[in-house]
Amino acid sequence: MRYEAIEDIMSYVDEELVICNIGFPSRELYEINDRSRNFYMIGSMGLASSIGLGLALSKPHEKVIVIDGDGSLLMNMGSLVTIFASNPANLTWIVIDNGAYGSTGNQDTYAQLIDLVDIAQSVGFKNSFNFEDIDLRDIIESDDASFIVYKTEAGNSTAPIIDLDPITIKERFMKSI
Repeated sequence: MRYEAIEDIMSYVDEELVICNIGFPSRELYEINDRSRNFYMIGSMGLASSIGLGLALSKPHEKVIVIDGDGSLLMNMGSLVTIFASNPANLTWIVIDNGAYGSTGNQDTYAQLIDLVDIAQSVGFKNSFNFEDIDLRDIIESDDASFIVYKTEAGNSTAPIIDLDPITIKERFMKSI
């Protein structure tokens, strides 16, 4: 499930900035590895990649990892083209593809019918991979923006609600950068 995927991803994270998709992914990341360099999305479905892009462009000396979901990507497909065109070498965008809108009841997404890696490659991403085919540490150190799909089964953990308010999350994150 997604929880285990986030644990796996975070095992590669050192000092990188992490932007995490809304709902259960943020709750799970908070439970797995809360730190000030994580930005937990509370709202704005589909915009984790856009926030990550803005951060990568404004902080080129920082490595930025976006943990996103297939449903959120499908809500903001334009971000694929924008991130490809901007190509920030310090951005690694990981889409956890569980084929479902996990935070709203696990309704199916259309990601079950398409190959997100193929779509990213067709846009022009040089670094577009399935997670099991790569060493994430090598990808984080790449000279181009990277797009990675991490396939999992649908389902949510019992991770608790984040006990930080949005202002605290924002201020804590800003101080860390």
